[in-house]
Amino acid sequence: MANRIMRTIRLRTALTSVAAAVMLVVTLAGCSSNNDALAQQYKDGSGKNYVAGDGTITEIKPQNRAVPVPFTGKLEDGKPTTSAMYAGKVLVLNFWYAGCAPCRAEAPALEKTYQKFAGQGVEFLGVNVRDQVDTARAFARTYGVTYPSVLDASDGAMQLAFSGIVAPNAVPTTLVVDKDGRVAARILGQLPDASVLSALISTVLTEQGP
Repeated sequence: MANRIMRTIRLRTALTSVAAAVMLVVTLAGCSSNNDALAQQYKDGSGKNYVAGDGTITEIKPQNRAVPVPFTGKLEDGKPTTSAMYAGKVLVLNFWYAGCAPCRAEAPALEKTYQKFAGQGVEFLGVNVRDQVDTARAFARTYGVTYPSVLDASDGAMQLAFSGIVAPNAVPTTLVVDKDGRVAARILGQLPDASVLSALISTVLTEQGP
């Protein structure tokens, strides 16, 4: 009788250990895939934890563009950046933050387009609207983003500079700024495809001066 009780106890203990191990594996698997899951939520249309734009693409003819937008900001490495540093170049501004699922989904297309126009008078600058430096850098490493970003969470200076052009809740938003510092195009929401941004950049890049 005593032997039978001991066998029962050992069996229950073994089953409990197996169950715990299975739960640990499931938990670890969930943690490791968390980043990809956020991006997939957007692709599946679940729209969790973010407010996105409607995908509207707006192009502005040179004669209809507003005045140049001056801005200042501080990059992830602590260095300052200003609109004057991009004078005479086409500038692509992407407003984003790490927890934004469509921002994750569009990151490869943005980086691909950045590499495509390297050395052609086109610069890319991210504007991180929520995160601190460690989170921003982790995002860049994870998604292979090599262009810099302004950390705008503390003072919102970049968002203020482009207020009226970038809706506060529409993240991501991508702007194409012409060589004179004027907004020439806007994608409100996730970049639909790298070719769309490439076409917008090429149009602005080939514009003749006054």
